[in-house]
Amino acid sequence: MNAPGTNPRHTYSANAAHRQLPFTVRLDWGLEGARTVAAGADIAVVVDVLSFGTCVSVALDRGAEVFPYRWRDTTAEDFAAHHQAQLAGPRHGGGLSLSPASLRAAVALERVVLPSPNGSELCHALAAEVPLVAAVCLRNAAATADWVAANLPGDAVVAVVAAGERWPDGTLRPAVEDQIGAGAFIAGLVATGKGGYEAGDGRHGYAPEAVAAMAVFEAAEPRLRETLQHCASGRELSGAGYAEDVDIAAELDGSDSAAILRGGAFRPL
Repeated sequence: MNAPGTNPRHTYSANAAHRQLPFTVRLDWGLEGARTVAAGADIAVVVDVLSFGTCVSVALDRGAEVFPYRWRDTTAEDFAAHHQAQLAGPRHGGGLSLSPASLRAAVALERVVLPSPNGSELCHALAAEVPLVAAVCLRNAAATADWVAANLPGDAVVAVVAAGERWPDGTLRPAVEDQIGAGAFIAGLVATGKGGYEAGDGRHGYAPEAVAAMAVFEAAEPRLRETLQHCASGRELSGAGYAEDVDIAAELDGSDSAAILRGGAFRPL
C-alpha cells in the first residue's frame, strides 16, 4: 500500500517527523494536521464527537444519506437542492441541525446536507486528497475499526484526525472529546490485531500520538458519559440547552455501521 519506506534520511527529516513516518497509524489535529499525516494515507478517519461524527452515525442508523459540506458557504442551499436533500441549519433555528437529537427525532430523514466548521469541512477537504474518508465518533468507533481491518490490507496507512473545535478567532481549539473518540477508534484497531501492537512496545506501526490518544480513551472509558458532560465542549452544549446531544455522543459502540464517504456522501453500508 502507501506505507512509506524507512530510509533514515526520510524518517528523521523535519517533514517526515510531522508526517509521523514510518508509522502506519498516525494522529494529528485540524486541517493542517490532517493534510500532513494524511499525505500518502489509504484512509483518513475524521473524529468529531460533538457533534458532526455523532450526527452522521445517528443519520446512518436511520437509513439516511449524509452529504458533508463546507461551513457557512452560501452555495449550501443550491447544493442541497441539487441532491434533493434537506439542509441542516444552526441549532437555534429549529428543525434539522448539527444536533444528533434533531436527527433522531426527525419524522422523515432520507438525505441531509450537514455543514459544520470542523468535521464536515475536514471530510469535504480530505475527500479530494485521500482515497477513503471515514467519519468517526464514540458510537461507531469499534465498527469503523472493524471495517478498516476487514476491507483494507494490513499495511494500509490510517491517518486519524481529531477535528477539535474553534476559538472565536477561528484558530484550532484541541478538544478532549475528540482525543477520546480517536483513542476509541485506535483501541478498536489494536483489538483487530492491526500492526501487531504490543503494550510494551507501541512502535509496531502506531505513532506515539496515536498510542497517547488510546491511553486517554482507556482512562476516560469507565466514566465516559460523565467525562463528556463535564468537558468544556460538553458543558458548552449543556449550558445552551443541548444536554441530550452530549448523552447521545456518549453512546459508546451504540452503532454497528461504519460511515465511509462514497460519491460525496456517507451512506448506510
